[in-house]
Amino acid sequence: MIDNYYSITPQQINYILELNNERNFQRASEKCFVTQPTLSMQIKKVEDLLGFPIFDRTRIPLEVTKEGEKLIEILRDVQVEYNKITDLVQRINGNHVEYLQMAIIPTISAYLVIDVFEHVRREIPELQLSIHELKSEELIEAMENNEYDLGIMAGPQVSRRMRSIPLYQEEIKIYYPSYPEEVITPQELEQEQPWLLSQGNCLRTQMVNFCNLGDNNFSSEWNYEGGNMEILTKMVDLNGGYTLVPEFYHLNHLQLKRIFDPHMKEFPARQIIGLVPTKSPKMDIIDRFLRIIQGQYNTQKRDDFRILNWK
Repeated sequence: MIDNYYSITPQQINYILELNNERNFQRASEKCFVTQPTLSMQIKKVEDLLGFPIFDRTRIPLEVTKEGEKLIEILRDVQVEYNKITDLVQRINGNHVEYLQMAIIPTISAYLVIDVFEHVRREIPELQLSIHELKSEELIEAMENNEYDLGIMAGPQVSRRMRSIPLYQEEIKIYYPSYPEEVITPQELEQEQPWLLSQGNCLRTQMVNFCNLGDNNFSSEWNYEGGNMEILTKMVDLNGGYTLVPEFYHLNHLQLKRIFDPHMKEFPARQIIGLVPTKSPKMDIIDRFLRIIQGQYNTQKRDDFRILNWK
């Protein structure tokens, strides 16, 4: 009877994992390029073989059973091993192309993609890179579901299923043109108008926490909260106030100032990390790609940096 379990096909595994991601038969079938009855029938075959339901079809939206959750964790690892076979065959046949699906948060992708593009094309010409912008919570969920080979975000992040690889530290600076000095303290910002990224952007949370912002900071008639840092800096130019800008962001025409906490004797910063599945079959190419990123930026740790949590 145990041998029958090995008759579960890679295709059926893919159907199960895709349905787990989508929690909707129609969307999952579209992702798998099959009809909804076909996908449903194939998953039912696996459930009959195993002797327990993987999904609770009585719930809306669809839910995974307790047994199904344990199975899906195993199937994710099995799918990784199948991908290794595909990779090996391509290498032997001499037609191997390295393909990476990468998720990255917007406040990093805005400069990193431009900075490393030529280096990657020159040093890893066989790499085909697909880049998707996600907010931090979305990125972590997608990585946990094995939807991407690599995630780049502000840390820290700990997960049993993923390796967290430090890439570089980045000081968080301030665009505050009306302030005459080059360094400002968080206390001096308490009564000023901040222009923030929208909810879900980790830089917003870091800004609120480090600058100790309260409701009195958001009393302006104009309180744009968006995801475009250029617009935020223009709002500062038009209406006063300030906004925070990551050190490596491409706003070289602006005079950025530094924020210094005199009590802790620290400058605010964030740690940029790469997230990789612990059993990734693409670790070699990911390592090469991440070394290019590390070489692009200053990876030296700074004792006068306070690494802010993104949550």
